[in-house]
Amino acid sequence: MQFGIFGVGDISPDPTTGHTQSEAERISNLIKIARRADEVGLDVFALGEHHNPPFVMSSPPALLAHIAALTERIILSTAVTLITTNDPVKIAEDYAMVQHVAKGRLDLMLGRGNTVPVYPWFGKDIRQGVPLALENYNLLHRLWREDVVDWEGQFRTPLQGFTSTPRPLDDVPPFVWHGSIRSPETAEQAAYYGNGFFANHILAPNFHFKPIVELYRRRYEHYGHGTAEQAIVGLGGQAFVAKRSQDAVNTYRPYFENYPVFRGSKLEDYMAGTPLTVGSPQEVIEKVLTFQEGFGDYQRQLFSVDAVGLPVDMALEQVELLGTEVVPVLRKEMAARRNPGVPDAPTHASLIKAKYGDAEPRQPRPNPNRGDNLSGTSPYQDSDPAVEAGFPAAF
Repeated sequence: MQFGIFGVGDISPDPTTGHTQSEAERISNLIKIARRADEVGLDVFALGEHHNPPFVMSSPPALLAHIAALTERIILSTAVTLITTNDPVKIAEDYAMVQHVAKGRLDLMLGRGNTVPVYPWFGKDIRQGVPLALENYNLLHRLWREDVVDWEGQFRTPLQGFTSTPRPLDDVPPFVWHGSIRSPETAEQAAYYGNGFFANHILAPNFHFKPIVELYRRRYEHYGHGTAEQAIVGLGGQAFVAKRSQDAVNTYRPYFENYPVFRGSKLEDYMAGTPLTVGSPQEVIEKVLTFQEGFGDYQRQLFSVDAVGLPVDMALEQVELLGTEVVPVLRKEMAARRNPGVPDAPTHASLIKAKYGDAEPRQPRPNPNRGDNLSGTSPYQDSDPAVEAGFPAAF
């Protein structure tokens, strides 16, 4: 079972002081939070992608690569990579590069996002959001697994003789999670490929996402990847922890009730009706254990702990409490309740083992080019000789 934190790099005024972090402060503070998560033994640090204020996370690969150089063991991920408005070719190349820099400590969560204007900003039609997401991932899947790709689809120019570089580390692509809160097509695609499915599990009533998770599980089994209970599921969550329950409520209330998304809501009502947990470590533990009861055994639990304008010192304290008092207990409790045969979340090491066994992983070595930035009929010395790269004609 993996535990970690996720966020989207939002900026909001601190209602107790009036201070608003600058973009420079927020980026620097995200790095501090990631390093603390690594130090206290959390498993995952994930950042979402947004292209509008008040969010700073427009380029997750750049920041994740930097964080990779400053951490030792934590898995780096995206809380969403926009599979609709990003070119799948660029996703393939950017995240393969980060995977190399991170020595395999990288996976990816793909989704459509929830910002409507991002579609026209990037030249896309929101009415084609679902077909865009499906087609773009179908291409990304191939780009990470085939040395030479010839492809033609509806939403981008065709590819002829294309090789995405660098190849994934050890020729093993990053594990992919498909994140969705409303699209059965996304659950179907995740199940078809045997990828993971991530339900955000915040901002909605308790167990609101259970039907789509169950759909994914059934279809995962249908496609022959394992039983429904062996499907790879991740959940989000929102928590604020303090040693004493009332201290947690009193401290968090002004941040929650003044945040634009929650303004007009009463904290206690939201705590009772949604996955939000505010309280002592034991109360957080008990609430998260209800997730396992409702969704079944799952592989990844991420918490949002640095949103709603929290100052960085408070966010760092949240990471510390999760890593030292909440997660160690959850690991033991959830492992004790876990059904036999339910797999762990895939990691780079486990994917290498599944592909190669005890053999050495592939290390692609390019063929020399012909002086025109092309690499001849075969891009790598060990590429299948039957696969020739037919390049586009130059006019």
